[in-house]
Amino acid sequence: VDVRFDEGGLPPILTALEVLDNSIRLVLEVAQHLGENMVRTIAMDGTEGLVRGQRVLNTGSPITVPVGRATLGRIMNVIGEPIDEKGEIKTDHFLPIHREAPAFVEQATEQQILVTGIKVVDLLAPYQRGGKIGLFGGAGVGKTVLIMELINNVAKAHGGFSVFAGVGERTREGNDLYREMIESGVIKLGDKQSESKCALVYGQMNEPPGARARVGLTGLTVAEHFRDAEGQDVLLFIDNIFRFTQANSEVSALLGRIPSAVGYQPTLATDLGGLQERITTTKKGSITSVQAIYVPADDLTDPAPATTFAHLDATTVLSRQISELGIYPAVDPLDSTSRMLSPHILGQEHYNTARGVQKVLQNYKNLQDIIAILGMDELSEDDKLTVARARKIQRFLSQPFHVAEVFTGAPGKYVELKESVNSFQGVLDGKYDDLPEQSFYMVGGIDEVIAKADRIAKESAA
Repeated sequence: VDVRFDEGGLPPILTALEVLDNSIRLVLEVAQHLGENMVRTIAMDGTEGLVRGQRVLNTGSPITVPVGRATLGRIMNVIGEPIDEKGEIKTDHFLPIHREAPAFVEQATEQQILVTGIKVVDLLAPYQRGGKIGLFGGAGVGKTVLIMELINNVAKAHGGFSVFAGVGERTREGNDLYREMIESGVIKLGDKQSESKCALVYGQMNEPPGARARVGLTGLTVAEHFRDAEGQDVLLFIDNIFRFTQANSEVSALLGRIPSAVGYQPTLATDLGGLQERITTTKKGSITSVQAIYVPADDLTDPAPATTFAHLDATTVLSRQISELGIYPAVDPLDSTSRMLSPHILGQEHYNTARGVQKVLQNYKNLQDIIAILGMDELSEDDKLTVARARKIQRFLSQPFHVAEVFTGAPGKYVELKESVNSFQGVLDGKYDDLPEQSFYMVGGIDEVIAKADRIAKESAA
């Protein structure tokens, strides 16, 4: 949308303008200056019904959105308007969505692990406080449940809040997530709304590209307030970071910029860096972000995912083969990686256990062809032991989730890091070789495995 101003009154780039006398509140963001008195803007909502000569108000600042505890349990859009039909968001705190990344002197330097209470994550691909984690997985392998469990565990163990930014995904999924959060108690309604653990910011597929390109920044701004003003460890979920790049690519084309590789915007790395560099640990608190990443046509060399990888500290890969075995969370222990997996950060014991677990699982994977063709009986005694331990480890990496209690009936488990390391080290050392495989399935720590094995033994004796 082009807007003309009187002489000498051009608003700076990224200023928000509001269209007056319109049926809905339409916010425009200045993107280019055309000559002396014209600006080209990007609309944050549909432009149906606009006519030439309509008046526009210069707000004098970038898009500002409500932040603080009033946003918890609420859903808002890119310009901070509530879209959950629960009335306005009552708060005195507002922040602009465009801000500089924290300066070097403000950032914290030591690397700390963020304990999630999920065994497979903490042991094999641990998250860094203030780090960025990529979440890969196809449809229906449990991304949403994993995200909700992380929100739940961070709220309970660290007392931190979460912000969920839905960027260019299906509205139905956004609605499902909201309903599931209410069911699992992550979001509370009515009088208890202040006890909610999560704020939601949505700009879904049906929105114009301007809204989808900015909604990630809106979510990030809400998270920054919790970090900077309240000194919290915040979790920021972005679903899906690829849609952020895609929307910026559409905006870039609308502004007439010459496309670069594969038709993406020439400013791809700058756009993504502007978002990612604000996600960091400062001396006050941290923002740890988990970003679902859609890989177009499964091509990891596509510029969008390739640029995203440069920013990530850890990747959590969800695998359909593992979910088909009934093992949840369906995290692939061999494909998931983390920069934190180093003896200098985690300590030698944790590092050795993690590498030991990966080694056993890798050996089992290599033996699977032989087992499929010749059967288990043809294996050497050592290989049989490897297979037996690997199958136990595989099942032991499963875990009942708190947020899944609603549909599994099994109480959720939060496993401390030390307990995870000791339990898996015990399995590797062969302390539990005599316990049956099924006793390792869907439990918390090793004590529960022993209790479950006793129960199975009693039942079979009866």
